Amino acid sequence: MSVAVAPKTGPYPAQPEPAGPHLSIKDVRLEYKARTGKSVLAIDRISIEVPDNEFAVIVGPSGCGKSSLLYLVAGLAEPTEGHILLDGTEVNGPGADRGMVFQSYTLFPWLTVRENVEFGLKRRKVPAEERERIVSQYLNDTGLAAFHDAYPKQLSGGMMQRVAIARALANDPRILLMDEPFGALDSQTRTSMQKLLLKVWEQHQKTVLFVTHDIDEAILLGDRIYVMTARPGRLKEEIVVPIPRPRSLDMVMEPEFIAVKRRILELLKNEIKDDEH
Repeated sequence: MSVAVAPKTGPYPAQPEPAGPHLSIKDVRLEYKARTGKSVLAIDRISIEVPDNEFAVIVGPSGCGKSSLLYLVAGLAEPTEGHILLDGTEVNGPGADRGMVFQSYTLFPWLTVRENVEFGLKRRKVPAEERERIVSQYLNDTGLAAFHDAYPKQLSGGMMQRVAIARALANDPRILLMDEPFGALDSQTRTSMQKLLLKVWEQHQKTVLFVTHDIDEAILLGDRIYVMTARPGRLKEEIVVPIPRPRSLDMVMEPEFIAVKRRILELLKNEIKDDEH
């Protein structure tokens, strides 16, 4: 089921019609053994299709399998049942076509900013001249050019997350997977990073699958929002965000924004009630 409010008229350009499915998650089920030996059904029969170049967001109650679903798409885990297709090709393990950004910064502390961003390119044996061009581009795009020789311990949390995003994008992935990447940041830094991410996304037109627990963030960033149930995680509703781009925090009090937020809150509130019985 999906919900959308008619977009308002205004000076902003209309959003393009979505392309065909780029990421297809078909009837995926994930079951695993807990440390106690008990079987846990984490995800139950989820089907999602994310169009090419779209910014898709997943929200849901804690423990509903949001991050697990992202790990399945990344190829870091295998579904018990179902299929995950990227451009029609089955996902079978990690690959350079998927860039992953975690909440923790996962940088190599012994490498400089430039060396961290360059790491994947070196492993892929990209020629030095091409590496230099690519790394410089993403250092500039993420505002890191002046810090290229710094080490992670010399950077703030926001700066380290910029490095992580630049490193993921430098490999030119078909899809960017982001697991609550701004969850550990303070409010001001988080807002700055949201703006940066949207700017980079608009420049490079990547498909994004983004997990967050912050509803305002989901609405500000996403073209569509997938709301999951409590565990076992199922798709409860798909919401197409009707708010045109560009977006800003000034929009949080506008009727369209409030309508989408109210719907998500209603879904999550009802889900918590369902989970308590």
